[in-house]
Amino acid sequence: MIPVETKQELDKVLQGAKKVVVVDFFATWCGPCVCVAPKIEAMSKSDEFKHEVEFVKIDVDNSSDIAEHYAIHAMPTFIIFKEGEKVEELVGANDGKVKAVVNKVLNAMKEEKRKRKAD
Repeated sequence: MIPVETKQELDKVLQGAKKVVVVDFFATWCGPCVCVAPKIEAMSKSDEFKHEVEFVKIDVDNSSDIAEHYAIHAMPTFIIFKEGEKVEELVGANDGKVKAVVNKVLNAMKEEKRKRKAD
């Protein structure tokens, strides 16, 4: 997981990203954030995702400019990016839902690649 503190750092991760990027907006005082964090960390290291997905953590208290830019009002919030563009947003400490949405985005990317090869 990549800790990010500035909009510039996040932009650098997103620019030209070939992987899906999952951004975890959290707060250290947020109970649900603390509970789901180890599950998201494990997901980031899993064989299923470690080569295809980049996970980023942003502490909303230390990076309020980024939180404001993405209109984060509840934690945890997960924003999923594909090729640098926001494609999904999830609010709440539901690692199963995060995993399902990431798989959906990955499958869509694989299908797009397959179609391009077929053309």
